[in-house]
This record gives sequence, C-alpha cells and structure tokens, in this order.
Amino acid sequence: MPLSRPVCQLQKLLGQAGRSLGLARVSSTPAPGSMDRGNVISHKDMKALVDSGKARIIDVRLPGEVANGHIANSVNIPVAEVEEALKMDPEAFKMKYRMDKPQMDDENLIFYCQRGRRAAQATEIAITLGYAKARNYEGSYKEWSEKEGK
Repeated sequence: MPLSRPVCQLQKLLGQAGRSLGLARVSSTPAPGSMDRGNVISHKDMKALVDSGKARIIDVRLPGEVANGHIANSVNIPVAEVEEALKMDPEAFKMKYRMDKPQMDDENLIFYCQRGRRAAQATEIAITLGYAKARNYEGSYKEWSEKEGK
C-alpha cells in the first residue's frame, strides 16, 4: 500500500535529521526522489567536463578543506548552505558565490566533497528542489587528487 505524501515527507525529514546526526539509513527501500545511478558521474566524465569548462561544479566541503585543494573552476558552497543557495534569487546568488545560479535544466550541475557522502546529500537536495539533472561526482576530491596528482 503506497504511503501518503505527508508520511513520505516526514520520512524524508527524519532521514535528513538522522544523517545530520551521523546515523546510517535504516530502511532498505530508497526514499522517494532519491538518486539513482544516472545521477552519478565518473572521473572520466568529470575530467572531460572540467577540461571543457562547461560544468557548474559545486564543492560542498568546508572552507578549511577547500583551502587544501579543489577542482578547477569549482565554487565552494558548504553542504549546509546548498538548499538556501539554490533557493536564492539569481542576482543574490551571483553576488555571494561569484557565479551564475544554475538553471533548473542544467545538465552539468555537479557536486563533490571529500569522499562523496556530502556531495550525494547535496545532489539529493538539488534534485528535490527541481534540479532533476544534478549529479554527484561520487569519487569526489579524494579520487580527483589521486588521479590528477593535485
């Protein structure tokens, strides 16, 4: 029997609260709107997009982590700010983050962090807000720095 929308929303909020506390997901069934493998980008595809300059890359790590290295042309928006940032007026977004606000249908909106967990969370937030094509660079900065020697 399908759950009602309010129950699904409550489950999602409880899951977000649990993740904020560092708790693992208990349910084995995916949450409504959760990412599938189509929302994950490989190192090879990420490198091609970085080299082309056609990606909107958001680093969701803390500023102290970013100071130790980052992917070229990425913008730092810590995961705790992602939802608020994506809800901002385009002009306010550009003033704060020095890049154009991503469009809802942007195919090259990519999130990364250190190992992929926060990037997955940020990608889910973006998808929930209507950025249906947002992707998570699952290998994140750890893989990038190993493969790119940076």
